[in-house]
Amino acid sequence: MVSQTREPVDQISAGRVHQFESDANRRKRVALVVFLRGVNVGGHRTFRPTILAEQLRHFDAVNIGAAGTFVIRQPVTRAQLRAELARRLPFDTEIMICQGREIVRLMSQNHFADQPVRPDIVRFVSVLAQRPRSEPSMPLSFPSSGRWLLRILGRKDRFVFGLYRRHMKVIRYLGTVDRLFGVTITTRNWNTITAIAKVLGHEGF
Repeated sequence: MVSQTREPVDQISAGRVHQFESDANRRKRVALVVFLRGVNVGGHRTFRPTILAEQLRHFDAVNIGAAGTFVIRQPVTRAQLRAELARRLPFDTEIMICQGREIVRLMSQNHFADQPVRPDIVRFVSVLAQRPRSEPSMPLSFPSSGRWLLRILGRKDRFVFGLYRRHMKVIRYLGTVDRLFGVTITTRNWNTITAIAKVLGHEGF
C-alpha cells in the first residue's frame, strides 16, 4: 500500500519542481529590461516609477529603484513596449531595452575581480543604446593622471562596466562616456543590476 501511494506523490513533486524550473527559464528567455535615460535626476524629468509599473501591470512589470529601470516579464515586442512607455511617460526620453538573458550573461562573469571594495567606490554598468561605433583602449581612468575618479574597466556586448568615486566631478566624467563609444548611454550602479538578476531568477541571487 505504501509503495503504491508513494510513486504518484513523487511524480507530482517532480512535476512541480520541473514546472518551477520551466517558469524561471521562461522568465529569462522572454523578459525584457527597460532603462530610461536621464530621469529623476536633478529635478528634471521627474516621475514615480512605481506608478508606471502599476500602469504596466498587464506586462507583469517590476520596478527597480528610482532611476527608471523595469523588468517586463510578459511576452511583448519591443515596438509595443516602446509605444506603451512613450504614451505613459509625461516627457520625452530615450528608452533602452535589452533582453533579460543579456543581463544573465553579464552576471555570469566577475567583471570586478581584484577591484577595491570600499564605501567611497561605486561599481557601475553603463548600458549602450546600440553596439558602439568606436571603442577606447581599456582600462581607462579619469582624470588621466593623479587620483582617478572614474575608471572604465571594459565592455561586454552592450554593457560598459567600471568604478567611480563618490565625488561631485564624477557626473562630468560620466557624461563623456557616450562620446567615447559613439552612442548614447545610461548608467546604473551594480546593485541595480543585481536586483534585476534577482527578479529574473538568476541562480545565486
